[in-house]
Amino acid sequence: MDLDAVRTFVVAADAGQFQEAAAELAVTQQAVSKRIAALERSLGVRLFTRTPRGAELTIDGQAFLPHARELLRVAERAAASVHASRRPLRVDMISSRGAASGLMRGFHRAHPDIELDVVMVFDIATAVAAIRSGTIDASFRAVAAPGRPLPDDVESVRVLDEQLELLIGPAHALAGARSVTLAQLVGHRIWMPGAVPGTEWAVYYEDLVAQFGLTIEATGPNFGSDALLDTVADTPGLATFMGQHTRLVWPAGHGLRRIPVTDPTPVYPHSLLWHRDNPHPALPALRAHLAAVSPGHGAAGTWTPAWAR
Repeated sequence: MDLDAVRTFVVAADAGQFQEAAAELAVTQQAVSKRIAALERSLGVRLFTRTPRGAELTIDGQAFLPHARELLRVAERAAASVHASRRPLRVDMISSRGAASGLMRGFHRAHPDIELDVVMVFDIATAVAAIRSGTIDASFRAVAAPGRPLPDDVESVRVLDEQLELLIGPAHALAGARSVTLAQLVGHRIWMPGAVPGTEWAVYYEDLVAQFGLTIEATGPNFGSDALLDTVADTPGLATFMGQHTRLVWPAGHGLRRIPVTDPTPVYPHSLLWHRDNPHPALPALRAHLAAVSPGHGAAGTWTPAWAR
């Protein structure tokens, strides 16, 4: 099957217009029409119906579309199989200051000869699509929330349970505590402006709220960690959660405190995701390194959502 024709079909289906597809593919509209017509002849069906608004998929076109996408993914992986050793290992993580960054720094120290390319993909759906297409080799995620299982060709392994800590200012009512229980946090305002609805970390905190009756707010714009630290330091009734391995520096005058949370200790589950057929020669080394340094998970006295267990 002509992959150029298949690729043209997918682009046209997403664009809804042959003219827009032509612009995206940097070809003429006539070339798009010819490729689609040739594909329709080879399949023996009509894939599009022309309408005043553009081009709409027929029932056959709708049935063919997911298979067309998979054909392109397979072709990309086939190409990657002969080029993977020529490029850096490409790994995705949510933040450069989080636990995944620390794990990758440790891997780089242990394997300085392996070239790395660190990228940051925001949502898990985009990361999984990039893993399946071969655009990235691995991703650190909390795996899947309820109703969003991973595709069969994407594998995962739990690599770190990161304890959550409470971050508060010097005037907060709990500022003098050496540790706090989840029960003690009921009624206190916990601000998480980066908890975007639908993300895996937002689902995690929603489950934490449902389980323990906490008050977690995600209101207001997310201006980044510096603004969050400023606000928490200046607001006596406000707190936020922070991962144990999150590396942040704030002015000495802020007087911020990081306090362990107990009874039980909420932990955020970090997993490594990869495609089972990924051919990059450095990927096994990364997996072996993480297996060697992983402290295990599911320790007594800790809590994770049911979907992460």
